[in-house]
Order: sequence, then structure tokens, then C-alpha cells
Amino acid sequence: MRRLLASLAAVTALSVVAACGSSGGDSSSSTPTNATIQVGSVYEPQNLDNTAGGGQGVTEALNGNVYEGLYKLTDDGKVEPLLAKSEKVSDDGLTYTFTLQPNVKFQSGKALTSADVKASIERVTAENSKSARKSNLEVVKSIATPDDSTVVVTLSKRSISFVYNLSYVWIVNSQATDLTTKADGTGPYKLGEWKRGSTLTLTKFDGYWGTPAKNAGVVFHYYTDATALNNALLTNAVDVVTSEQSPDALAQFKNNTSYKVNDGKSTTKLLLAFNDKVAPFNKVEVRQAITQAIDKKKLLNSIWGEYGTVIGSMVPPTDPWYEDLTSVNAYDVNAAKAKLTAAGFPNGFTFTLDTPNYDPHPTAATFIKSELAKVGVTVNINTITADQWYTKVYQKRDFQATMQEHVNDRDVVWYGDPTFYWGYDNKQVTSLVNQAEQAKTTDEQTALLKQANKQIATDAASDWLYLYPQIVVASSKLSGYPLNGLNAQFPAYDIVKS
Repeated sequence: MRRLLASLAAVTALSVVAACGSSGGDSSSSTPTNATIQVGSVYEPQNLDNTAGGGQGVTEALNGNVYEGLYKLTDDGKVEPLLAKSEKVSDDGLTYTFTLQPNVKFQSGKALTSADVKASIERVTAENSKSARKSNLEVVKSIATPDDSTVVVTLSKRSISFVYNLSYVWIVNSQATDLTTKADGTGPYKLGEWKRGSTLTLTKFDGYWGTPAKNAGVVFHYYTDATALNNALLTNAVDVVTSEQSPDALAQFKNNTSYKVNDGKSTTKLLLAFNDKVAPFNKVEVRQAITQAIDKKKLLNSIWGEYGTVIGSMVPPTDPWYEDLTSVNAYDVNAAKAKLTAAGFPNGFTFTLDTPNYDPHPTAATFIKSELAKVGVTVNINTITADQWYTKVYQKRDFQATMQEHVNDRDVVWYGDPTFYWGYDNKQVTSLVNQAEQAKTTDEQTALLKQANKQIATDAASDWLYLYPQIVVASSKLSGYPLNGLNAQFPAYDIVKS
């Protein structure tokens, strides 16, 4: 469940489009080809259902390719209509009326109707849903389907992010079963064969309602080792690597005209997440001390070299409410020791750090252990699998501190939810986040979230270690692939191989 919270997955300038447009990548060619695109990735799905903990891999492979939403999030972070042909919002902002695109069919052949949209939204908000948008969409009060092409959603309160959040809702055939191993969406590809631990194949859907994919299909090849992934690219076993994991290996591609190295914009944050409800991390001074004791620039350089960014908060530069908060609780060993003393720990303390067993977590955990030893804090590293992390940390909240990657943009709002796994509870922040969500303008929303984010950073609710780079390495023969991969998406329909 690498970068797990992509599927637990945290507004809007709209322009009507009739079909899938460009992914926003290197789309220098638009000539369809019969090539099948070979994609290399380390993010294999846990299952194929994004409401059942499918992980980053299911979003990467299926979002926009097999499944579509009423709206889509483009590679440059804009929200655009997709299955929604038009929308009308009531003056009080509580009622949204959507008209669906005509003549849309699922890959099974069933026609898309408003009942499918209603059922799809309800899948996200269901009691057993593991979608991160579940809490965001709890604002949905009722969904009416007056006819097959019309959906009327009534909200319990104004939500400026409602349409943005709908871009996370896959429209699924309401009659489909066992969506953890099967798929039935409206996208330009249909699911082929999934060989667990090896490959997942998507084939071109000839009945697609919009602009057809520019290639014959896509095969995602999964690797657990960065070296094996790079070797696959070097030997032409794959055409593109969705997210480079080994910066030390980039030289062999940079100095080779057969490849292109792309440094895109990432929204993935590596967090040292404290359980703010348990000792000693229920004390603000302790969290601030730990944050000040870790040299994040040194950590980033040791893992990514010249790539990546230290940002000082949960908000990446691509979010509208970004501010550089690296000066808040900045690296200062002496200040960290003073904070520990003030918190009642002049001789430090010992805690357990639950660490996912895949890169870069073990390396980062070892670095953190070494840094905190300098201020008298002992770290016991408990290495766990992704599934264990989900159960132990996310579901049971049975941890003191943990590491995790959060991939989504605009996800600082989760700090306004005291029930989220890290347990941060600041009533002022919760109020600011709620006010921002009910704002009437994006300027008002932005101002409120900037204020909330600064307080979250001041409280050291978590320690945001760094923002990942988004390095896509591809064959020079390839064009049309996404560069930024926002929220782990990898739309493949524009990719052309010359």
C-alpha cells in the first residue's frame, strides 16, 4: 500500500469538454499508433477498488484510464468537467444539478445513467468506505435522479470544494460485482489481465464515448526494486518509469539521448506523523522539539540529492494557499533541547517509530534515529508492512509516531478533522478549515487556509520532512505522458510511441 493515502485520498474553474483531453504532459505528437505502451512502476495495486484500500497503484493504473468521474483533475491541477456535460448551482450553494454526457457506455456495454452516479457517490460515503474523500463528501445530504441523464445533489451546508472532491469519485457500473478484482468504468481502456506481482494490462476500449486513446493499450510492469526498474528501462522492457526511485541512477539516463529525464511537480509529502493524542506527543513542545532536532535539508540531500523540496508544512507550492513555512520550528538543536527541558524531558525519552518496510522509509527512519540521539531521544524503529501499517496505524491508531507518504494536493484540511489518524485537535484550526470550506469565494478560502496552515505548522502537528520530486524517465520515442502525476494519477491515453 505504498503511498497509501492516495486511495484514502485531501476549487474550481470549469470549462465544458466533450471528451478526454490532453493529460498535460509532453504531447508533441497526436498521431494515433498501434503501439502498446509498457509502463514501469513500483506501485502495484493492493486491489482494484479505490474505496477498499487499493492504494496508490490502483489510482495510478485505473484513474482516468478505466474509470472516470463527473470531473477530472488535470496534470496541472485544474478541475474540468468530464462525464458532467453541465452543472447548475443554486443561489444558496446547496443544490447542484448535473446533466450527464449522452451516449456514454461502460466497458461491459451498459449505458451510463444517473443511478450509476448516485451509487458511485454513495460507495465513497458508505460506512465501510476507505476513501479519504469520505469525510469531505459527508456534506452530501441527498441525491435525486429525476431522469437517466440528471443528478441532483443537495448538500447540508455550502462546500466550495464539492466539485473538486467529485473529481476523486469514480463512476462505477452500479450493477457490477467484486470490484476488488474486476473493473467496469467508462474510460478509454478496459481492464485486461492482472497478474499479481507482475503486470496489469489495459486494452483500448473501442466503445469509448470520447476521443479514443492514441495507443493500443498499456501494460503496467511492477517492480519491488529500483535497480530492477531502471534495468527494465535500459533494456527496453518498459518505455517509461512513472516515478523514479533512485536519483543516483539518473546519470545513466541524462547522458543518453535515448532517454528523457523530466522533473515535474509533486504533491507527495514524506511525513513523520506523531500521534498527537498519546504521550509524549500530546505536548506541543515535544513535537516542536522533535521537528527542530531533524536536519531536513540534510535528509533530503542524502536521499534525493539535488531533487525535492523542503516546505515546512503539509501544503505544496502547487496549492493555492501555499506559503514557505520552513522558518517555523526550523532546525536548531539547542532550541530543541530547551523545548524538551521545558516539556519535562531534560534527559530525553524513548519512543517507537512504526516504519513502512519500503524505500525510503527505512533509510529516513535510521537518519531520524541518529538525529534525535543528539538531543537525548531514543528511537526504536519498528519495521512493518504496508498492510500492517494500515491496520495498526490508520485503523487502530495504535502508535506513537510513524512515517508515511501523503500524495494528495489540498489535503491540509485533514488537520481540521480530530478523528484523523494522527489525532491533531486544535479547535481554532478546525473552525478555520470549516469556514474555508463554506467560503463563497476562492480568495476567502485561500486566506483562511493560509491562517490554518500556519497554526498547524506552529503546533508541529506533524513533521513534514520533505516534498518528493516527481521524476518521470521515458524513452525519447515517447510523448504525451503526464509529467506531474498529481495525486498519483498516470493517464495514458495521450501517450504515443514513434
